[in-house]
Amino acid sequence: MIRDPLPDDRWHELLHVRATRPGAVADAYARRLRPGRVVGDRGTLFLVAADHAARGALAVPGDPLGMADRRDLLRRLLLALEHPDVDGLLGSPDVVEELLLLGALEGKVVIGSMNRGGLYGASWTMDDRFTGYDAAGAADCGLEGGKMLLRIDDTDAGTARTIEGCANAVTGLAARGLLAMVEPLPYARSADGVLALQRDSASLARAVTVASGLGTTSAYTWLKLPACDDPAAVFGATTLPCVVLGGVPGPDPEHDLASWSLALREPAVRGLVVGRALLYPPGGDVAAAVDAAARALRTASSSEHEQEAVAP
Repeated sequence: MIRDPLPDDRWHELLHVRATRPGAVADAYARRLRPGRVVGDRGTLFLVAADHAARGALAVPGDPLGMADRRDLLRRLLLALEHPDVDGLLGSPDVVEELLLLGALEGKVVIGSMNRGGLYGASWTMDDRFTGYDAAGAADCGLEGGKMLLRIDDTDAGTARTIEGCANAVTGLAARGLLAMVEPLPYARSADGVLALQRDSASLARAVTVASGLGTTSAYTWLKLPACDDPAAVFGATTLPCVVLGGVPGPDPEHDLASWSLALREPAVRGLVVGRALLYPPGGDVAAAVDAAARALRTASSSEHEQEAVAP
């Protein structure tokens, strides 16, 4: 029988604390054991992402409202965070605080999601306002950094405001010595109004160069990018540390894993950030999906160390 990481007593205690002890959240932030580093001993960073719901993106394979079931989502996150190779979480404030109250983020890297105002499917989606953590709040909460989504559509004026907001966030995080994780994604709108991510290397490399120049300094900036057919061209467009974005789960998990593995071999890549593809895998075995991704990252890290060892 599969162990339930969030049985009734633990779930109802969380609900009780939420309703009767709001100050418990601040207490949990204050007493959290911080990891003391962002990059692990292997020189990599492996995060599980759970900020989708705050933007109204709730669909998982086979269920358009999959991420709306909060107890189920927390169960899956608890299982993923138990894996020894998972360094931490990328999440919106509500999810971070629930996991803090459950004691699941001790010693973990926590990156707070900042802009979630560009709701999924909204007409203003490219005007992605900052509605989550801000730089001051991330510092006050003792987080290791903040993450921002930068979707770029050259035909949508809302993109300009989002670029400006991301630049201000990068500056604010850097001033506090916190990691700024920017996720630059180029989009184009078809004749019927549907937005589509542009995965060609030219569009992705351009987005990388835009994101790299945001703010008054890039000293604390990391980039979060999707795997693609030509990772050398895309990840070669920056010296900033990068993590591979898991993205929307495809129909073939093995293909997704192979694509991540190819990108993980690029010298600028330092890790992996995956959400739905690991939390909602075919068959539902979260632990196995996380373990497969962890093995891919370990293999890439080992190969990188071997190359450094033989370099002249």
